Amino acid sequence: MTTELEVLSALADPTRWELMDLIATGDGATATTLADGLPVSRQAIVKHLGVLERAGLVSGRRAGREMRYSVRVEQLDATARWMAAAARRWDDRLAAIKELAESGEQGAH
Repeated sequence: MTTELEVLSALADPTRWELMDLIATGDGATATTLADGLPVSRQAIVKHLGVLERAGLVSGRRAGREMRYSVRVEQLDATARWMAAAARRWDDRLAAIKELAESGEQGAH
């Protein structure tokens, strides 16, 4: 099972972020076609795709001699839900701190 930390770590790299975007807008991108649009080698692309695949963000399927990659939206959705829940928890904490600070100010006057 992939953790949110693995997903965020995989997406933290600008090249992998760009790969995700290219894969999402294409139709079954291959390492070769992805390397054509980026200033890195095909070997580097394959390594980046491996990180994305281990994080559950892309899946590869064999098509002849090549692997075609597609985005796994369910992992992105799960991470987005996790981030939204974390944001709500922080909002709740900040609201509680604000309430404490304001109630302390009123008592000082």
